[in-house]
Order: sequence, then structure tokens, then C-alpha cells
Amino acid sequence: MKKTAIIVAGGTGQRMGTALPKQFLAIEGKSILLHTVDQFVSAFSDINFVIVLPADYIHEGENLIAASGLVHSFQFVAGGDTRFQSVKNGLAQADPASIVFVHDAVRCLLTPDLIQRCYQQAVEKGSAIPAVSSTDTVRIIEGTKHHVVDRANVMMIQTPQTFNAAILKKAFEQAYQPSFTDEANVLEASGKEVYLIEGEHENIKITRPLDLAIAEYILTKRGSKDYSAD
Repeated sequence: MKKTAIIVAGGTGQRMGTALPKQFLAIEGKSILLHTVDQFVSAFSDINFVIVLPADYIHEGENLIAASGLVHSFQFVAGGDTRFQSVKNGLAQADPASIVFVHDAVRCLLTPDLIQRCYQQAVEKGSAIPAVSSTDTVRIIEGTKHHVVDRANVMMIQTPQTFNAAILKKAFEQAYQPSFTDEANVLEASGKEVYLIEGEHENIKITRPLDLAIAEYILTKRGSKDYSAD
């Protein structure tokens, strides 16, 4: 099946405290966005890309990809005011007869193995939502009180959230709701079941300066390993 990676890179860098949006920050001489794209290219040589960026940074994104020498198909679209709208804008460019990966640009530490596993499950079941077990104690706040929940029943959700494109496009015909924090929420609200798949604990979302330092450490520990060589 056709494969399209919708890379959601709509962040402005406020929590990172940088003037440049975090997806353009460099780790080991390469932007976070390019690190992410490279993992998808390593997973599937025939993949297409839709890059969702703040409107003011589309030109910078185009230049970045052009300079990389990548020969894959890239489309650039402007993000919206919410993640829901940004993904919907990107999804409009995807072929309904394809598998779509919706991925946070700043999760650059995922591996091709995760991408390939997500693809296979999405082909078989219609969706694949990466998730990892919680290693922290979790408390739920209800009004002025709070209580512990069994962390064995808590899963931390990641991306790439992967779907049959036709099913996801149909789900995104719904009106926006504040509870739509990710694509799995949207699909579930449409009445469809979502299916989890084992994620990767190193697949962190780079949001704050500490995350950037952790990502740099992990990449260094990997020895700048090129997973495409595997």
C-alpha cells in the first residue's frame, strides 16, 4: 500500500525558550526535523511526506529538505490553531487508499523497526498506536481530592499513530472537540476501536531543554548509528 508520513511540526519553541521553533534546532549537526524524516526514509524507501509547519516557516522547511538531497515526495502545508486542525490540513493531502503515519516532528529518536511494526498492524487492523508502560506513580485529581491508580493499567501514548487513511479521513469529518488531543481520540470518538502497539521508551518528545540534552545523549550513545544501514 501507499505510505504517507504526516510530520506535525507546528511548534513555535515557547517551552523550549528558543527563538527558532524546536523542530529546526540541531542535534549533532542535523535538525530535529531531518533526524525524524531520516528514520521514515530508512523504514520505507517508497514513503511520501506531508510536512505541517507554521505558515511563517514553510519556506525554511522547503529549503531544509532541498538542501538534504532527499528525493522523496514532500508536500508542505500550514498548520492550524489546534493539533486537530493541523493534522486535518495534512491529512487532506493523503491518498485514501494508503497508510498514514501521523508523527510529532520532535520525536526524532524513534526507530525504523517501530515504523515498520506500526505499518504492518495498521494494514491488518486499521490502526496502530504506540504506547509504553508508565514507570511513574500516577495520581488522578478529582476536585480537591486525588487518588493513586494502578500504573500497570496506565499506558503512555506516543507517535507515529498509524492508520488506514480512509478511516482516519472519515473520523476527521467530525467537529473539533477540546478532548481531541491526538488522532486516537478522534478515531475513538467516531465509534471506531483503536489498537495499541508496543512503543519505545527512547521515543521521547523533545519539548524542553532537558529533552534536547537527553536526545543528544541518546544519539551519541548510539554512536550516531545510521539505522538505514541495518
